Amino acid sequence: MRMVDLILKKRAGGAHTPEEIRFLVDGFVQGDVKDYQMSAWMMAVCFNGMTAAETGELTRAMWHSGEVVDLSDLPGVKLDKHSTGGVGDTTTLVIAPLVAACGGTVAKMSGRGLGHTGGTIDKLEAIPGVNIAQPIEDFKRIVRQTGLCVTGQTGDLVPADKLMYALRDVTGTVQSIPLIASSIMSKKLAAGTDAIVLDVKVGSGAFMQAVEEARELAQTMVQIGEHVGRKTVAILTDMNQPLGCAVGNALEVREAVQMLRGEIPEGDPLYKVCMLLATNMLLLGGVAHTQAVAEALLNRALYDGAGLKKLREMLVALGAQENCLENIDALCTVRRQVPVTLGRAGFVGGMQAEAIGQAAQMLGAGRAKKTDAIDPAVGLVMHKRQGDYVLKDEPVATLYVNDEARLEEAMQALKGAIRLESEQPAPAPLVYDVVRAAQER
Repeated sequence: MRMVDLILKKRAGGAHTPEEIRFLVDGFVQGDVKDYQMSAWMMAVCFNGMTAAETGELTRAMWHSGEVVDLSDLPGVKLDKHSTGGVGDTTTLVIAPLVAACGGTVAKMSGRGLGHTGGTIDKLEAIPGVNIAQPIEDFKRIVRQTGLCVTGQTGDLVPADKLMYALRDVTGTVQSIPLIASSIMSKKLAAGTDAIVLDVKVGSGAFMQAVEEARELAQTMVQIGEHVGRKTVAILTDMNQPLGCAVGNALEVREAVQMLRGEIPEGDPLYKVCMLLATNMLLLGGVAHTQAVAEALLNRALYDGAGLKKLREMLVALGAQENCLENIDALCTVRRQVPVTLGRAGFVGGMQAEAIGQAAQMLGAGRAKKTDAIDPAVGLVMHKRQGDYVLKDEPVATLYVNDEARLEEAMQALKGAIRLESEQPAPAPLVYDVVRAAQER
């Protein structure tokens, strides 16, 4: 078998056999398939796509290209949730403890953020003492002990994805549904979970900005789950404005704690999306068999404090102090808090969520490149959402600032991200679709 023949086959629109896909993935990881050959093949995939079976086999080959975590000795259905990335998206820190408090088993490996703000791992590291670099046996011990653990991905997980993604980024082959879907799902499957709820973000602050494109990605990932025997549900949620009001690592931790204290209104977008994702996790895990039962369990865990208790248990197991959540405001202490006004009145007609995230990044809340350091305390808090009325001198947000080098640039980015209108806009959808496997519909 020769790699050039596989390139020509895909260039002509042909479908690969499982053996051919294993040949190209294994060969690339071992160095027998060269960068330029893999680049040519991925470009052919961008033009001609892959069948559902091919995408499933590509995911399987990537999944088994390195270390595979075995969680079979842990009790229950091992649950995971993955977001395709957004702004003010602190759902994991709410959902994981709530689901665990209801009797679910949440075993999640997360990555760091690259872009607007940090990933879940960066948010956890905003809490003093937390160590996310847990060996697999300690990760499993914490899950067994508390019902949940969120930790960093091991370095040996899915090496094929690391190598392929580095090429995709510099060869114009990022925007390919089969390549995106196999990248996401291979990491989830290698981490050993049994069931996955996918939060596919749609809008100006998301990787997928069109609903139909996001739906295609969601369907592809659910098909992959079906192909390899993993329960998978994908939910398309809006990212045309930040999901939560906080954008920044410690600020988002504080908002997650506020949610778990029952301080976020039930009509709030963050509340709604968290409860929807958590409901689907309980259903996939067999903890609840109807939506009504799942919602009742989650509401009880939220309002009796069981979810907050579970979050504290996990953080302490990861190295934090017992009182780590008692003075959460201290994590958000900065040199200056700067209110941002627009100088005119009107209804918030729309936002550019990506620009809001970039404003937080300019303050030090995110990374432009992997080696950048993050300041966990900085970021911004939005005071208005789409449809709200803003007075002329009323702050629309507050910036949390330590380094003022790009403060003015961040303020202008934030102001430019908010569009005011004379009439109140119609409410925007929060959830566009729920995609399930064929046997679950």
